[in-house]
Amino acid sequence: MLVTIAVILVILWLLGLVTSYTIGGFIHLLLVIAVIIVLIRLIRGENPIA
Repeated sequence: MLVTIAVILVILWLLGLVTSYTIGGFIHLLLVIAVIIVLIRLIRGENPIA
């Protein structure tokens, strides 16, 4: 589920970069949080996809 959220955030982030439309940096903050969570799960040895 976290990977799905991370993918959606990456797509929205890229869309924001392409269209020059951002939500006050909020989407960037969410993207960073999602990536950190996925990395923590990988370091712990958990399956980030499940």
